[in-house]
Amino acid sequence: MTFVLSNDWAEVLSGELEKPYFHDLNRQLAEQYETELVYPDQGAVFNALHYTSYEGTQVVIIGQDPYHGPGQAHGLSFSVLPGVKTPPSLQNIYKEMQTDLGLPIPDHGFLEAWAKQGVLLLNNVLTVKAGLPASHKGLGWERFTDAVIAALNDREQPVVFVLWGKHAQEKAASINQDRHFIISSAHPSPFAARRGFFGSRPFTRANQYLRELGRSEIEWRIPMLAELQGEAN
Repeated sequence: MTFVLSNDWAEVLSGELEKPYFHDLNRQLAEQYETELVYPDQGAVFNALHYTSYEGTQVVIIGQDPYHGPGQAHGLSFSVLPGVKTPPSLQNIYKEMQTDLGLPIPDHGFLEAWAKQGVLLLNNVLTVKAGLPASHKGLGWERFTDAVIAALNDREQPVVFVLWGKHAQEKAASINQDRHFIISSAHPSPFAARRGFFGSRPFTRANQYLRELGRSEIEWRIPMLAELQGEAN
């Protein structure tokens, strides 16, 4: 497999792509894509980085691993393509967004609008076997996404890190909290959302921090499906 980054992440991560562990990861993935059903499609694995450049990143939302059902994963954490049923965790994210900001709940689960504004929707692990959640845990992706977080941590311009759940919160150890802003709560999954995700107001808090820095706030409203279709025509 050949992983290519087309924006400033290419220079930032060039050394990482040449390390022995990444070559080993690449070899294992090439074999699995050849012989098994793996999500997302090969060309979508790095979509989070393609949509949101290194310099353009304002907010990072860390997911666990890609959705493992057919047609769901497309390289952005928590997001699914238009026409795919909105997964339960994302439904809860939308509920909190509505409570926090008074915004309407979108009729789809495509989060491209966030990614294009500088919200890096990064999973901790970037691939998964069909129907087997966490099946690519330990292959090497965690080390790679640690490198992505480390690169952002080294950046002079502050970043908002949104850490939902234990797996995302493990990344906090490598983040300089004197420079960057961390929003941490329970995961939005139906199993955990009522233990601190609901009512955490991550959207307001992220924008307040960006506003204090004199930076552009994120427009969290997701266009409805009809608006997306209108843009495409």
